[in-house]
Amino acid sequence: MSAEIIELVATGQAATRADLARLLGWAPSTVSLRVGQLVEAGVLLEGELAPSRGGRPGRALRVRDDGECVAVADVGGHHARTALLDLSGDLVDVVEIEVDVAQGPVETLARIREQWAVMARGRSIAGVGLALPGPVDHHRRSIVQASRMPGWNDVPVGDLLEQEAGVPAVVENDANAIALGEHYARAEHDFDSVTIKAGTAIGSGLVVGGHVYHGWSAGAGNITHTRVDAADATPCSCGNRGCLETVASGAGIVRLLQARGSDVTTTAEVVDLANDGDPEVTTLVRAAGGYLGAVLCTIVNFVNPGAVYLGGALSAVEPFIAAVRSRVYDGSHPIATGRLTIEAAVNGADAGVVGVGRLAVAEAHRSRAGRS
Repeated sequence: MSAEIIELVATGQAATRADLARLLGWAPSTVSLRVGQLVEAGVLLEGELAPSRGGRPGRALRVRDDGECVAVADVGGHHARTALLDLSGDLVDVVEIEVDVAQGPVETLARIREQWAVMARGRSIAGVGLALPGPVDHHRRSIVQASRMPGWNDVPVGDLLEQEAGVPAVVENDANAIALGEHYARAEHDFDSVTIKAGTAIGSGLVVGGHVYHGWSAGAGNITHTRVDAADATPCSCGNRGCLETVASGAGIVRLLQARGSDVTTTAEVVDLANDGDPEVTTLVRAAGGYLGAVLCTIVNFVNPGAVYLGGALSAVEPFIAAVRSRVYDGSHPIATGRLTIEAAVNGADAGVVGVGRLAVAEAHRSRAGRS
């Protein structure tokens, strides 16, 4: 029970005893007893009266951090965004470093741990976490069937990291981490949400009941390899043909441009050209948004989320977002779109570390509660 309270307070979901009672469904007397025990143990601290939401205001609760932090990294194919967060989940430091996931997990993790040590500068690290660009079995904390991460499949990354760091470790898919960070980036989050990472590749994450929904075999939210007519028989990295990613991702747009004789080679160039109003690139970006929106219609109709957040490099292009929004509202049932928000993500490049940092903070507090 203590771990549940600490996680809700540490991650900002609950600020008072009343919040805890509402979220946990416990009697106020039970919440008061447990909180009192945690305050007496020095795990929780009480502050000033919190703003009233109607009724008697309660005292604001926060977790004591003693200067501890968590160290996390959002890992890409050639770069990793490393970060430290305090035990309230606020970013302390962020540094991007070069890595090569093709070298395998041992060398990649060693490089990341070196950077964490430099960033910590004597601060005590209470937990660590990784967001990885492939399907993650969150129970085993390992990559499964990753087409772009040779040498990583079925390696117990979480166990390796925990053994080396000596503290609790969490491992999550990068799109899921982004989804979690975006879900809680806004004051209102009492609904389910879908977050799309549309960059060089496409990823997506689903947050249900405040938690990432993983599905039975780490495949939930994976719209990347949905077959779409527009992709025809275009080969995909997964081994199939005609996947959404081949026509709706940055890499897909680059391929289409090169087939027309363009010398564009990166998603960043696509974004720059689209924002400069290049007609050919803008047309392809708008089409990509439409293809993505068509696939999202099924998700919106089936899940009925309160929000769809669009992240990744292509979300910086307004015609892309407009095309997604138009297609979803046009192709989904009015019941599902009546109160739906579709907007650009707000966490920017830090989205992955914010999300996995949230998980690492919660795990660190659970471990601390178990020791108290």
